[in-house]
Amino acid sequence: MKFTFAHNNINVLNLERSVEFYEKALGLNEVRRKTAEDGSFILVFMGDGVTSHTLELTWLRDWERPYDLGDNEFHLAFAVDDYEAAYRLHSEMGCICYENKAMGIYFIEDPDGYWIEIIPKRN
Repeated sequence: MKFTFAHNNINVLNLERSVEFYEKALGLNEVRRKTAEDGSFILVFMGDGVTSHTLELTWLRDWERPYDLGDNEFHLAFAVDDYEAAYRLHSEMGCICYENKAMGIYFIEDPDGYWIEIIPKRN
């Protein structure tokens, strides 16, 4: 028996704003979308075009308040081949929320407050 990663899920308040953020900040693209017949939810799966792993953005029609992210210790991590260019982009976007220069990493924050770790690609 072998398990493989399929996707991670986060819930979002404004689906289109979140899709736009993930496209601009991380170069992800929508690979599929599922809308409930009754309109109660929309799922958007975002992919990197390289791996089969996706990020599922879930929008719930009846949810109106920000999500409780607890201590925000859960996070996604993305490796990038041009760390300096990524840092410049995220600085321009104003979404860098934490840096650890000693470790050579930083975090960005999405529109719903989720943290995403950015690390240089290691060969």
